[in-house]
Amino acid sequence: MYKENYPSALLEEAVDAISSLPGVGRKGALRLALHLLKQPAENVHHLASAINRLRDEVHYCSQCSMVSDGDICSVCSDRSRDHNTICVVETVRDVMSIENTGQYRGVYHVLGGKISPIDGIGPSDLTISRLVDRVRTLTCGAVAPSGEDFVENPQGTGVAGSRSGEGAAGPAASVEVIFALSGGVEGETTAFYIYRQLAGFGIRVSSIARGLGFGDELEYADELTLGRSIANRQEFRP
Repeated sequence: MYKENYPSALLEEAVDAISSLPGVGRKGALRLALHLLKQPAENVHHLASAINRLRDEVHYCSQCSMVSDGDICSVCSDRSRDHNTICVVETVRDVMSIENTGQYRGVYHVLGGKISPIDGIGPSDLTISRLVDRVRTLTCGAVAPSGEDFVENPQGTGVAGSRSGEGAAGPAASVEVIFALSGGVEGETTAFYIYRQLAGFGIRVSSIARGLGFGDELEYADELTLGRSIANRQEFRP
C-alpha cells in the first residue's frame, strides 16, 4: 500500500487530524493542511478558536436537543411558536432543513438518530423517553401510555388511543406529534416504536406526506417538496 512521505511530523499530525473528518481522504487533508500553512496566522488561529468554541461552548437544548448557545434553543424560547405541535426529526440538520421552508411554526424534538439494530442503536440510545415526558407534560396528567389502540378523530388526524376515555374531545387532542423521519425500514420502525410509547395520551399523531423517495433523507429534499410534505401531512397509520 502506498504511503505518503511527510517532510514534517507536524504536517503528518495535521493530515491525520483533518482526514478524520467525514468525506475527507488523506490527499484532500494534505491539500487543506498545505493551504492552511499559506494563510496568515490570525486566520488559522481564528479557525482553530471557532472549532474549539464549537466543541466546548455549544449546548444541546434541554427541551428538544437542538444545538443552542444556551440551555434553551431559539425555537423553544419563541412564544409565538405552537408549543403543542412537536415535529420529531432524526438530526439537527433536519431541523435546519424544515426551518428553511418557512412552512412550519411548531417546535421540534431531535432524536439523535433512528433505531437500527444492525448498528447497535436501540431506543435507549435516542431521546425517545424525553419526548414521552414532553407529551406527558403537555397533556397535563394524561394516563401513562398503556395501550396501543388507534382511533380516528373527525378531522382525519391519527390519535394515539386512550383507554381512559380522553380522545379527540379531550384536552390532549390539541397536542400533535408529527413524524418527519427518513423513509425506509429503520425510519418506519422508529416511528412505530414512538407511536406505541405515545398510545394512551389521546394526542394526534401524523406523518409528513411522502413526497420523498423511500429511504431518502430530509436534508437532501428541496425546500418546496419538504414544505409541501409538512403542510400535507397525514395521519400516522402503524
